[in-house]
Amino acid sequence: MKKDIHIPKVKDVCVAVVQEQHPEYKTDEWNAYIINNQDIDLETVLIVSRGFSEEKITPVMRHTITLLPARSYAKIEYLQNDVLLLNNEFKVTFFQGNQLFDKTYLFRKNTININAMQTLPLMQLKGVLVK
Repeated sequence: MKKDIHIPKVKDVCVAVVQEQHPEYKTDEWNAYIINNQDIDLETVLIVSRGFSEEKITPVMRHTITLLPARSYAKIEYLQNDVLLLNNEFKVTFFQGNQLFDKTYLFRKNTININAMQTLPLMQLKGVLVK
């Protein structure tokens, strides 16, 4: 039964959005990253993202990372400026050993901006973080 399934709480895994300069076009762009700040690898990381508001919804994007090593990070996707005006949701599911973990990270609309930036773990960059 569904009530018998225990999914433990996710700790030290977060999603961050970083403003970076595109190397070719020399323009500022926002990119989403997943950060594994644990001493354990994450296996079969599945990420489902979408932007939404009361009036608009973006297509669902799906991403897979086969292995995210301990104390590392990986780029998830580029976020267009129009999407920053929406709520941005990242549903993250992964395995550690034989245990399944699941968490939803939500960036509320208009919260991804320069004023909300803070120092990010492991990345040595500033960005907007959801734990």
